[in-house]
Amino acid sequence: MRSPTDVLAAVPYLVGFHPTSSLIVVGLARGQAKMVARWGLPFPPGTLDAMAPLFEREGVTEIVVIGYGPGELVTPAADEARLLAAKSGVRVGEALRAHEGRYWSYVCDLATCCPAEGTPYNPSTSQIAAEATVRGLVALPDRESLERTLAPITGPVRMAMRRATAEAIADFRARLMAATDLDAFAGQFVSDGLARVRAALKTHTEGGRLDDVEAAKLGLDLVIMRVRDEGWTLMEDSHAPLWKDLTRRLEPRFVPPAASLLAIAAWREGNNVQATIALERALACDPTYSMANLLMHALQNLLSPAILRGRLPTPAELDATMGPATAVWLLPLVNLLDDEDPPSTTLQ
Repeated sequence: MRSPTDVLAAVPYLVGFHPTSSLIVVGLARGQAKMVARWGLPFPPGTLDAMAPLFEREGVTEIVVIGYGPGELVTPAADEARLLAAKSGVRVGEALRAHEGRYWSYVCDLATCCPAEGTPYNPSTSQIAAEATVRGLVALPDRESLERTLAPITGPVRMAMRRATAEAIADFRARLMAATDLDAFAGQFVSDGLARVRAALKTHTEGGRLDDVEAAKLGLDLVIMRVRDEGWTLMEDSHAPLWKDLTRRLEPRFVPPAASLLAIAAWREGNNVQATIALERALACDPTYSMANLLMHALQNLLSPAILRGRLPTPAELDATMGPATAVWLLPLVNLLDDEDPPSTTLQ
């Protein structure tokens, strides 16, 4: 990135969409981008404090600050970012405000290159956009467009999933009522769920997709913590499509586990925007879902997914820690069975 236009051309590809009313901070070390963080504007004072330990952890020596919006919205946030950088001993290579096709620099006061009325720019003229596209990066029109990529599937597909879910619930209830040993039933249900997680991962890794019946059954399975954690401890980058598919297809009450696993997959890949949107889906369905709340806290505090590297338990260690399944394990699922999901009639 050799000019303000290059910077403004690159940002949408770094965050996945064209920002508005936003502050973006790109952290650099030896000329390489080490972090990209975005905040919606306005935000309360102190919001950026979490960057200070991130600078040290990632070895950031220089930042580029870009704010989108009118001056009264952007300037206080840009000033806070520049002050934090100064306190952290980090150089501000550039600080820009972009609005309505023009940009202004906070670090340049030369009228010859940074006039008071702003400088017109056209990001499509930068080679950055072409290179980003060639490398497979995508910049959607806005954050709402990115949110729609994780929105619930509607229309006939939704109705088919609703029927499959009702059948899965009816089957579970029938088997539960017929069980003479609830602990033994729970053990078998969890064992089947673990096998279903592994089979689903294999199917998606090979380019396949679960049918409605298997997706609905897996949605019930994932409510059980031990089954959900199987997906967590086996997590690889290639697993994200499965969790994204389930986040969109499952009935709302069954979404939080799958959406949380999608958030972990996105976080691992450095896609914090998708991770945040996935967690917003999870918490919209269940504001108390602990895994989603913990992950949201990690993202808001700019924690690196590297903290999990080498620390995830193996399935055997999970079994040793949690012990054999008992009937109590099924209570979260039983408690969901009587909930009703809102009707969906919109075609998509």
